[in-house]
Amino acid sequence: MSFPNVPPTGSDPTAKPPPSPAGRPLLRGVGLVLLALIVVNVILLGALSFDVVKRVRPPNEVAKAAAPALTHASRPPPAKTAKTAKPVNSQAPPTPSALALGHLGEGEKRTIGIFRRAAPAVVFITTVAYQQDMYRRNVAAIPAGTGSGFVWDNLGHVVTNFHVIKGADAAKVTMDDRTSYDAKLVGYAIDKDIAVLRIEANAAQLTPLPRGSSSDLVVGQSALAIGNPFGLDHTLSTGVISGLEREIKSLAGRPIVGVIQTDAAINPGNSGGPLLNSDGQLIGMNTAIFSPSGASAGIGFAVPVDTIRRIVPQLIEHGKVTRPGLGIHFDPELQRRNHIKGVLVLGVSPGGAAEQAGIRPTIRDRQSGKLILGDIIVGLGTQKIVDQNDLFKALDKHGVGDSVKVTVKRGSERVVIDLKLTELPPLQ
Repeated sequence: MSFPNVPPTGSDPTAKPPPSPAGRPLLRGVGLVLLALIVVNVILLGALSFDVVKRVRPPNEVAKAAAPALTHASRPPPAKTAKTAKPVNSQAPPTPSALALGHLGEGEKRTIGIFRRAAPAVVFITTVAYQQDMYRRNVAAIPAGTGSGFVWDNLGHVVTNFHVIKGADAAKVTMDDRTSYDAKLVGYAIDKDIAVLRIEANAAQLTPLPRGSSSDLVVGQSALAIGNPFGLDHTLSTGVISGLEREIKSLAGRPIVGVIQTDAAINPGNSGGPLLNSDGQLIGMNTAIFSPSGASAGIGFAVPVDTIRRIVPQLIEHGKVTRPGLGIHFDPELQRRNHIKGVLVLGVSPGGAAEQAGIRPTIRDRQSGKLILGDIIVGLGTQKIVDQNDLFKALDKHGVGDSVKVTVKRGSERVVIDLKLTELPPLQ
């Protein structure tokens, strides 16, 4: 006998009693209702997804989806129905290049055209230096540097900067189509920072750049620089000509005059690459930058094409440049310390133009030991000479064998001397 409402021993007092047989049909009905609601929700979600997909699909795919799929048991739709199911645009899609140029302005298209025509003429130059192992005596090729250049003619001549190949034992030229050639050094002009290489390539692979003139350039006109900055081949930068008649120093210490200044980005690796005008003509060779960081600061310099046209043929023909000179020795530092205006002649070369014309060098008095200053050159032709840079610029306008009038200061007198310019030995 048990107490009423007291659960048996070992049972859970919170447990609900099992449903009676009469309540089981009710539970089944509720389960069926829930299942029906889930099915309806799935159908509605599927219809909504199909509508969204239909909205974002392009018209031609919607048309294809609307057309009945052909099966073995079905027949194709009538011809009229097939026409209405054709895509909206039945023509082939335009090529990427056509899409890229279609919306561009005329100025952009012109720049792109210039680059595409000039790029095959621009080359990538890598140099190596041979180094011998001091223990094993093995010779290894060590990368020395990289730079740019451009094809000069159909004979395989390539023009670049002298400082690009300085100190190198070998050089390799890579063309626009990725073919590489071993290059031979034809000649160089240190004082103009110009060098000429030659590669054995087929004439069909060589695309010389059309050459313009640097004598009629104006500040503000467009300038385009192509090169391989930081090893990134065939990089284009655009800008304007920022200045003319600039002057920079070559590795020989002599000035390069008539240099073009541009704000087109020129970075390490651009050296030797071409500077072009808006007609795609060569107007200069990118040479140097003015930058405290070593990267482009908007001040770049290019050797003018008129200088290149004068130097390169001599290098191709003779392997060197015939430089006219007076045959004198001088010391710029000595002149600065003593505030001498002009070029003080310290010595004359035996058999040179100065000695033959009677120009007097600086000598030491044998009795007193005092220095007796020689002639001070203060003029050459119509150009006034204040320092050695003025003398170099004046000589650049003449050739070997030209007769010139040299004005010298001799003590308190000015003397005009006629002489014939002689050839100077090449710079090393």
